[in-house]
Amino acid sequence: MFESLPIKLWNEDDRPREKMATKGRQNLSDAELLAILIGHGTRSHSALDLGKIILQRFHGNLHELARASIQDLCAIPGIGNAKAISIMAAMELAARKKQSVAKFSRVTNSRDAYDQLRGQMEDLNHEVFWVIYLNQNNRIIGMERISEGGMTGTVIDVRILLRKVLERLACGIVIAHNHPSGNLVPSEPDLKITRQIEHACKLIDVALMDHLIIGASGYYSFKDEGKF
Repeated sequence: MFESLPIKLWNEDDRPREKMATKGRQNLSDAELLAILIGHGTRSHSALDLGKIILQRFHGNLHELARASIQDLCAIPGIGNAKAISIMAAMELAARKKQSVAKFSRVTNSRDAYDQLRGQMEDLNHEVFWVIYLNQNNRIIGMERISEGGMTGTVIDVRILLRKVLERLACGIVIAHNHPSGNLVPSEPDLKITRQIEHACKLIDVALMDHLIIGASGYYSFKDEGKF
């Protein structure tokens, strides 16, 4: 049962904005954070009500919310285009924040690579292909999405990949793509392109450190599984 009383009529300690200012952002619920993004409610629901409705629609799962489109959000009564865009912008900023702190971090194992890439890939409804460029000390000198596809695949041009590796003067790379279905088992095309990229990297004396398949529930490492 939602409280439709406008937030401006609540006690100040209960209002999401005031609560953030006095108690810090960590003390707000997901619904309260969404209420701040939404800004204002409707005649029948406060902004906090709408935040709770959104969370219910996506089963309380922020990963599901991050995968939603603007159209998905606008299908919820009380959420218009402006509110949907605000929510999607916040989700994108959260993903980019993870990327911005990555540079010069070390990648020494599959988990390190996964932690750097998961924010860019695990919430998508389509396949993308990313590369982490490493220097000789396995520190990240760049991360880049170099291919984007549909629901079931993306095309990787090995020549373009090698050109970008040489431009960055990288000594090693980690490649990764996502499986929106959540199935982390590599397909035969996945195995084939991994072998092609590994062979091409050897020709230019660059180490292919790993190939990850990323899904909402975790990841698969070709290196850990002995696939190359």
